[in-house]
Amino acid sequence: MSHVPACLNATEEDLQLLLSAKAHLGAQNVDSHMLPYVFKRRTDGVHLINVGKTWEKLVFAARVIAAIENPEDVCVISSRPAGQRAVLKFGANTGAKAIAGRFTPGNFTNYITRQFKEPRIIVVTDPRADHQAIKEASYVNIPVIAFCNTDAPLEHVDVAIPINNASNHAIGLGYWLLAREVLRLRGTLPRDEAWNVMVDMFFYRDPEEAEKEAAAAAAKAAEGENWEAPAEAAAADAGAISGNWESAEVSDWVGETSAAAVDWAA
Repeated sequence: MSHVPACLNATEEDLQLLLSAKAHLGAQNVDSHMLPYVFKRRTDGVHLINVGKTWEKLVFAARVIAAIENPEDVCVISSRPAGQRAVLKFGANTGAKAIAGRFTPGNFTNYITRQFKEPRIIVVTDPRADHQAIKEASYVNIPVIAFCNTDAPLEHVDVAIPINNASNHAIGLGYWLLAREVLRLRGTLPRDEAWNVMVDMFFYRDPEEAEKEAAAAAAKAAEGENWEAPAEAAAADAGAISGNWESAEVSDWVGETSAAAVDWAA
């Protein structure tokens, strides 16, 4: 990125995060408009996304969002469950409005609806799943930023961020990097300081897996309690036995002494 200041260039840690989240793995199909973002095609047919282009578009999208004075004029949308937690965290950290779940038709065009909004820009997770929001945004001239895979349609998309939006970790990392860059451009977060919000907070978690983890933790805690209880009971029994032995021994000794004294006196 030679045409931007050096502070906006990607660090080695950022690139490692993108590669670790598999954000560079595209689909086996490729759209003609997404060809400039494809690095090469593997032997198994999967297209690899140029991570440098991904970072350039992330910074460009962050500059567009940071240019909007009112953060509430930014709307982030995700109808897919994989991106719902990410858009909610993005909205909580940047002040944008988040629409997680089904997008109600008429949110941008029908002012009679209860959830009517007039954003200045929208960010969508998947152009295919969020096609209704993109279509309505085109009716009222709202710019669109979209996370796009190699096979994503770019109709009515103004800023395409090439990323593997089929991966839960890639979606969460993309929103985390975008939110961090927006805060840095606004001056809220210094560039020489690390963001205290962990990227894990943006990742989607399957409710069934979360329930299994909670059940396993509860079972482990119960097993630990059951293991400690027999040890405490055994210690109590040992104390009781030792106490009875001492009392019995003392009482018998006293009884024998008194009997011997009586016999001697007789």
